[in-house]
Amino acid sequence: MRHRHLAWLAGALLAGFAQTVEAQDGPLDYPQWRGARRDGAAAAFVEPATWPTRLTRQWQAETGLGYATPILVGDRVYTFGRLDTDEVIMALDATSGAMVWRTAYDAPFRNNAGVSRHGPGPKSTPLFYDGAVYTLGINGVVSAVNADDGSLLWRKPAESVEPLYATALSPVADAGHVIFHLGGQNDGALTAFDAGTGDVVWRWDGDGPAYASPMVAEFGGVRQIVTVTQAHVVGVAAASGELLWERPFVSRSTNNSITPIVDGGDVIITGHDLGVTRFRPRLENGRWTTETLWETDEVSMFMSNPVLAGQTLFGMSHLRSGQFFAVDAGSGATLWRTEGREATNSAVVRAGDLLFLLNNDGDLVVARTDRTGFSQIARYEVAPTATWAQPAISGNRLFIKDESNVTLWTVE
Repeated sequence: MRHRHLAWLAGALLAGFAQTVEAQDGPLDYPQWRGARRDGAAAAFVEPATWPTRLTRQWQAETGLGYATPILVGDRVYTFGRLDTDEVIMALDATSGAMVWRTAYDAPFRNNAGVSRHGPGPKSTPLFYDGAVYTLGINGVVSAVNADDGSLLWRKPAESVEPLYATALSPVADAGHVIFHLGGQNDGALTAFDAGTGDVVWRWDGDGPAYASPMVAEFGGVRQIVTVTQAHVVGVAAASGELLWERPFVSRSTNNSITPIVDGGDVIITGHDLGVTRFRPRLENGRWTTETLWETDEVSMFMSNPVLAGQTLFGMSHLRSGQFFAVDAGSGATLWRTEGREATNSAVVRAGDLLFLLNNDGDLVVARTDRTGFSQIARYEVAPTATWAQPAISGNRLFIKDESNVTLWTVE
């Protein structure tokens, strides 16, 4: 693993920025998987005039094992991790790192040969919605706790069957519902719960869950949940769970761990050795179809989720042992690729014309969203252990999750 000069990047303070963070969905909140819009965008980041040579470490807190991204709402950071046999949800003070509350439940890890090297999780990022924090445990336990004090609102036990590699998708909320895909490969259901009560609103059990996270979109005037399953990409009606459309999508490893990108009326998908495809769901004469706009096999993604910056798709392909790349989102043409051997995984965050590429070895690469070639600005070491979780970036604050800790770095 490569560990370089200890430093980091971040944005300059916003003009007049006090350490007060606005309410849910405010510009400084990072309330769910991949940020406020689930698109991998940083919250209210402004580039500094000069990149620092060293960050200031404000605090570090042990939050437990796992790959869940810390989320930020107001003056609190919410984390989800494993301590011994417990899965633990914590609220930390965003300024000091002091624990505000914690709640835990017993969650023995069902180890098997397929998942042992990936650790005991949890891997699902919490969701903040309407005053509550929602989590999905490694074995499929769904929990809702009060964001103010951590008190349990409701909990659903694990399904009888879990996915081969346990659970990893992160829930999404829409119109008073929280949506999870539960169960195993051949026995699972995309499920919408009432956010307040935990009652099941609808279930679609046409295909088992994969490890990608669902997205909310609107096509043809119909609000939909778009998600990747074990064998398909599907769109179901957000209000009822009715299947509207589906298209086959089976990766070599049956992994399917990349969250779809919704761009206007189109969807961009990728998977292990499946290349990248852009397609358009259409409603014609009362029947849904999907039209392929372009496909490319020059890049392909295994676990690294890409970001869209304007009309350019940036990310890390698993080909050649890890290549950073840029693809024209309109045509599918590959604009550039690095030579390879960058990392096994890179968590990609976009802020304006900047890319933050947090490699799994603890290195953070800063680059421009350049269509002509890979334009690196800086590289910093931000953790001594593996960093598989997405970073949460808000203002001049960078919340980094390593194997068992969350660390706040700031630019002074």
